[in-house]
Amino acid sequence: MRMIFVNLPVKEMAATRRFFGALGFTFNEQFSDEQAACMVVSDNIFVMLMVESRFGEFVNGAVGDPEKDTQVLTCLSAESRAEVDDFKAKALAAGAREWKPNVEFGPMYGCSFQDINGHVWEMMHMAQE
Repeated sequence: MRMIFVNLPVKEMAATRRFFGALGFTFNEQFSDEQAACMVVSDNIFVMLMVESRFGEFVNGAVGDPEKDTQVLTCLSAESRAEVDDFKAKALAAGAREWKPNVEFGPMYGCSFQDINGHVWEMMHMAQE
């Protein structure tokens, strides 16, 4: 089984962990410390949240500022339209900011927001016929 690890720089680890914890995510403490947190999305999808100085050790050049430029769109699937709306409501209540209005593309319905570090997250329900 192949796994995916998305790596994102964050400004403040404790606040970031609280934010994503409020959205229902857990963390693999074996791969977490004060500079990094391994957020579990599913059995084979993880997000490595690293303070900017630690993230900088893995890249060439400067660490980009997601407040100025969109670096990535991280999109998660949803089981229903209600899950899309509930997830966005939780994110906004935890400190996220609106990014774009909810969208409908044929059988797809989704939302987007910026997390507390400026990264853009989307959640999309894809109706199956």
